[in-house]
Amino acid sequence: MKASKYEIPEDLLYTQEHEWARIVSPTEVVVGITDYAADMLHDVVFVILPAVGGSQKRGSSVASVESVKSTSDVMAPLSGEVLAVNDALAQHPEKVNQSPYGEGWFFKVRPSALESESGALLTPAAYADLVARLADV
Repeated sequence: MKASKYEIPEDLLYTQEHEWARIVSPTEVVVGITDYAADMLHDVVFVILPAVGGSQKRGSSVASVESVKSTSDVMAPLSGEVLAVNDALAQHPEKVNQSPYGEGWFFKVRPSALESESGALLTPAAYADLVARLADV
């Protein structure tokens, strides 16, 4: 699916702050930022990731992305424990721009309230509507 020039994979859920969540299983969710967010940041030059084993609360800042343009927080789409981080981003932060839904993922989380919290995330169609409105501004 596309909204304007932006890719929106249909197997993900999204936040209004432009994070995505790929539910791999009830105990593992991969998180990253969207194509739209990566494009708005321009060239990503540095990524700060959460600590493995740490806990996160839905809607809280858990990582940050620095670009030539600005620094932005990455918000947790779901509460839970951080299982893994994408260490490759330390040496290759440009992967966020090159492959936001692939090699540019940020972290994996073991959700603590998947059923109740995932309902608050946007479907691909709802996120496409949001991006289309923002892209037209």
